[in-house]
Amino acid sequence: MKVAFPYMGTTVIYKKLLELLGHDVIEPPEPTQRTIDLGVKYSPEFACFPLKVVLGSYIEAVEMGAETLITSGGHGPCRAGFYGETHKKILKNMGYDVDIIVFDDYKRDIVGTINKVLRVKNRKPWIVVWKAIKVVYAMAKALDRIEQRIEKMRAYEVNKGECTKAWETIKDLFDHVKNISDIEKAEMESNRLLDEIKLVDVPEKDRIRIGIVGEIYVVMEQSINLRIEETLGSLGAEVERSQYLSQWIDFNLKPGAAAKEHELSILKKGEKYIEEIIGGHAKQTVGHIVDYAERGFDGVVHLMPFACLPELVSQSIIPTISKEHNIPVITLSIDEQTGAANILTRLEAFMDLIRNIKRTKTA
Repeated sequence: MKVAFPYMGTTVIYKKLLELLGHDVIEPPEPTQRTIDLGVKYSPEFACFPLKVVLGSYIEAVEMGAETLITSGGHGPCRAGFYGETHKKILKNMGYDVDIIVFDDYKRDIVGTINKVLRVKNRKPWIVVWKAIKVVYAMAKALDRIEQRIEKMRAYEVNKGECTKAWETIKDLFDHVKNISDIEKAEMESNRLLDEIKLVDVPEKDRIRIGIVGEIYVVMEQSINLRIEETLGSLGAEVERSQYLSQWIDFNLKPGAAAKEHELSILKKGEKYIEEIIGGHAKQTVGHIVDYAERGFDGVVHLMPFACLPELVSQSIIPTISKEHNIPVITLSIDEQTGAANILTRLEAFMDLIRNIKRTKTA
């Protein structure tokens, strides 16, 4: 079975799982302007940006020979819960004979989820499936640790761009792992590569830390958020995202209360401002802003797809949170019309604001 998946974040992880299960994996290319143009052309005009980009990515994967697309779904008021069916109808109307397997919340349809697992399992023994899951989970944890280190280092590079270059090399290293031992060796080699990058020594009081919150797709996929982590790093800010793949796995897939402790803590911090889960990551967005303020971060960037209903609710509440917790927050709306120059100008102004606030505090 020739399978593909949506392009989001560190895709080498999804690719590895499907390879270990014996599938012929077609990795879609990183989204480009062509991907966006395809998605915009065939999507409903009112659809949010992630739906359009994912559709464009699907079309490119099918053009490369993909027969089955595997993705996760959603539920609640957020329209992400309808992405799978919407994409199926659009691709069918375009004449593509392709199957889409959507993994929604397993509690809502246990039998349906089991049937989907059996299809993706690809007739492999359960012991092989279990080993593949363990390898991929360890891989996700390792890559997230490395990426978090890089997000802090970028601000202090002597030679700009070295961290990003190292990250590409690191992903290639992990593309060749087959077991836990390989992952440990790849992580050691990755940290060795990062140790060799020369950094400027900046006093702790002068360091700027920025949190990035918002809808998961625009937060995690650098190709459509105008590589905001690299931009903030080049402007001298350490960065931390609210969304990492291993954390998503812990909260949504891994059993046991301990695995969900971090996310439940964030949701609790957002309880004052959004009492109910309203879909998407709206409640997590406000909870993370509170968390970043409590941890002493200097500012927060809120990313949202244009017209994303849950994040519009978050945006309306953010001024209150910003005032109550004394932390500056900037909201950036992302869609096919978003210009890099405009985003850069706004981020430069935001960084100037933060530096002035820090100077005032130390004066």
